[in-house]
Amino acid sequence: MKLTNEGLKDRAAWQEKGYSLPEYDRERIIVNTKNNPIWIHFGAGNIFRAFQANVVEKLLNEKAMDTGLIVAEGYDYEIIEKYNRPADNLSILATLKADGTVEKRVIGSIVESCILDEENEKEINRLREIFRAPSLQMVSFTITEKGYKTRAYMNKVVGLILERYKAGSLPVSIVSMDNCSHNGDKLKEAVLEIANEWVKEGKCEVGFVDYLNNPKLIAFPLSMIDKITPRPDDTVKQMLMDDGVEGAEPLVTSKHTYVANFVNAEETEYLVIEDLFPNGRPHLEKGGLIFTDRETVDKTEKMKVCTCLNPLHTALAIFGCLLGYKTIHDEMEDKDLKNLVTRLGKEEGMKVVVDPKVLSPEEFLDAVLTKRLPNPFMPDTPQRIACDTSQKLPIRFGETIKAYRSRPTLDTDNLEVIPVVLAGYLRYLEGVDDSGKAFEQSPDPLLDELKALSGKDVLKRKDVFGVDLYDDNLAKKILEIYANMQKIGGVRKELEKL
Repeated sequence: MKLTNEGLKDRAAWQEKGYSLPEYDRERIIVNTKNNPIWIHFGAGNIFRAFQANVVEKLLNEKAMDTGLIVAEGYDYEIIEKYNRPADNLSILATLKADGTVEKRVIGSIVESCILDEENEKEINRLREIFRAPSLQMVSFTITEKGYKTRAYMNKVVGLILERYKAGSLPVSIVSMDNCSHNGDKLKEAVLEIANEWVKEGKCEVGFVDYLNNPKLIAFPLSMIDKITPRPDDTVKQMLMDDGVEGAEPLVTSKHTYVANFVNAEETEYLVIEDLFPNGRPHLEKGGLIFTDRETVDKTEKMKVCTCLNPLHTALAIFGCLLGYKTIHDEMEDKDLKNLVTRLGKEEGMKVVVDPKVLSPEEFLDAVLTKRLPNPFMPDTPQRIACDTSQKLPIRFGETIKAYRSRPTLDTDNLEVIPVVLAGYLRYLEGVDDSGKAFEQSPDPLLDELKALSGKDVLKRKDVFGVDLYDDNLAKKILEIYANMQKIGGVRKELEKL
């Protein structure tokens, strides 16, 4: 079973092994897309293949769309050269469900792949052609926040947007789908910085900057994305190989990208987008995406980051390191840790959660606790999540503390779980686990600085916690718990008290 256009002609062989296949005329979709491109996406990574491409796949099958996706890669060209094109841009999505079942689907919605290389005339000319197309409605990105700060990459992107301006100031929406706060604003800022420099250097006219600042022509919507797509999993690889799928062995590019003809991902996914599309947009809401206003996107992000997911992740990361766990899902088998994050979310967080209305905080949190964190197919590690913890604490816990202090019906004296987590962080900074064995803390820009301080002095750092913990009884409570945690087995005893 070869994942190519030719290989899919034996539909019965694939279906017999449980694979869902494209139900549309893919050749017709390829022609439609080439002639009238609607959506081009930058970043040929796993989240795009598992999420956006799957949404379009559903809509093609339902005949709600008649054009596919174009993907462009501007960082690691080998992804396109070694995976996309040899597989005719086809991909396998293995959705790993919390009940242990796997849904296997062949994705055909990516119908063209491009390389963002200005030195390759054929490649860059095709991209310029796409950007000059009046039909183009959306240019989207999953290149990580670092991508917007990478000048060489963004220069090429801005060059393509300039092509659209030269073609008649054609409208389009430029959408960051990266997992960072106010992503659309960061993308716009990066684009405008380059455009303004180009005007000064005489590389383009001032009208280009006016074009970028005209919301009737160019929009940079905010979005909130949430989906876990780990690197190709060995269990899934073996399952596909046992099915007879050729080429399931992942390749590692020279830039250390893990590439396979499949992507594995959890079933839960959210993408909330500010509805700003000057040239129109596909009906992606039919595929589960949520389009709303700017304030609501902001609220969904706060719900996730301050209450329903990220604080739980950070708590598990800290105590996973202290208790010697290697995976998050194993931690959810520990009754004390499960109790910790359940109470953190349901009791302390829910009292001050920001409710965006378009998503239910209760349902979101329930999915995190019952499907996402316990999923054995999601091999995430506390050590990975513990990276940069000092940078995460102000948002993930400081905002909740602020909310408790600002509401007359609430009192930080009633917080029990958050003080345990912050005491656990002080204990984590020691680099010694609950059995007395040394461990290596995860990378963090403030790690060495904080390790050199006493627990009392660490708690004085408003930059770390987002609030002054000495403004009420929180610091005193945290230090008392921390003192108990310093004994062998003390971490476990404090968790058992909750």
